[in-house]
Amino acid sequence: MPTSFPDRESTRATLRRLVHLRWILLAASLVAILVVPAWLDIPLPLLPLLLALALLAVFNALAARRLQREATLTPQALGVQLGVDLVVLGVLLFLTGGGANPLVSLLLLPVAAAALILPWPWVAGIAGGAIALYSFLAVWFVPLRIADAQRATSLHLAGMWLTFVVSVILIAWLIVRMTALIRSRDAALAAAREQALRDERVVALGALAAGAAHELGTPLATMAVIAGELANEPGLPAAVGEDLALLRRQVAACKAIVTSLAERAGAARLEGARAVAADRWAAEVVERWQATRPRASCTVAIAGPVPAPQIAVDATLEQALANLLNNAANASPEPIALRLAWNEHTLSAEVADRGPGFPAQVLAQAGRAPLLSTTGGAGIGLLLAHAAVSRIGGKLTLENRGGGIARIELPLAGSVTQRVSA
Repeated sequence: MPTSFPDRESTRATLRRLVHLRWILLAASLVAILVVPAWLDIPLPLLPLLLALALLAVFNALAARRLQREATLTPQALGVQLGVDLVVLGVLLFLTGGGANPLVSLLLLPVAAAALILPWPWVAGIAGGAIALYSFLAVWFVPLRIADAQRATSLHLAGMWLTFVVSVILIAWLIVRMTALIRSRDAALAAAREQALRDERVVALGALAAGAAHELGTPLATMAVIAGELANEPGLPAAVGEDLALLRRQVAACKAIVTSLAERAGAARLEGARAVAADRWAAEVVERWQATRPRASCTVAIAGPVPAPQIAVDATLEQALANLLNNAANASPEPIALRLAWNEHTLSAEVADRGPGFPAQVLAQAGRAPLLSTTGGAGIGLLLAHAAVSRIGGKLTLENRGGGIARIELPLAGSVTQRVSA
């Protein structure tokens, strides 16, 4: 049983369902009141019954209007709504035989609804009210005048059957809808918890990255000085000179990465991202990646209508694509491929290699959590790529098809990306 009120959005949804259900019950009650006297030859106090239904219809119309006009509703409104239903139902039963009316079991419906959507004090109040009403109706009521006792018994049994059918249908509908709502809320909470855990890991990695950037500065500077002194030595063979030049370029690239690592640690803000054409962005990322992996090879294929969409990119998104390129190059000795495609709604960047493919554990996690070292790596690159892509509404998927394929999909609508007019 719930111990606190549901959130206000759930309150609106539940109250909307109650309003719709009440209209259906009002229509069914009106038909029954108008048909029963002539069909079953049972005299009913039509005026008081119609007046009770009219008051409930006005109350329901006010509840529907409140749903449209007010942005927020207090959860206590649900308890008031169910209390009014219980009172009106008691009035109708009082006018139609009281506890002898086989439809008296319908008093259980507000109690069942309260047990599903209200905290225990309100459930206790609704349940106590139902018990008090039933006790009252067992003593005080307007009796139904049926002269034939055998016919009265047959009608009573038929009414009990009808009550059972209506109760089963309404309770089943109510429980199914409420259970679906609870499951949806639980799924949203689980997704939020999972996202919080991923963000916590990324923040921890950012702090470690900032510390590593500070500690790596000194050894990189030493390596750059030594490489420069060796390059100035007279009589060096040409091959050694080329290797030293390559070493100096690699050290310079490492120093540039370390310099910006502290700024990139954690996550750069999307508001500070720059807008660039998708094809140009991919080419720039591949060019910078190629400078750090001169022995690796990557082909770029672009497909999509002209002009290319403008996308808002930041350091984390660029690093995400670079991580996928690194993983592909590590897995495949053959050239890897970057395929960039887009349509009106989605931009897709697909990195494919011809290696053995992703292990089953990697496919199952898909960058949502770090991996054990027994898988051949910790999966930090995939974890960071997944976090960067998810933060802007995209998704990262992995599959094995002639090798490993990692695919980034980004939405082209809203504030993340926009089309460039011709």
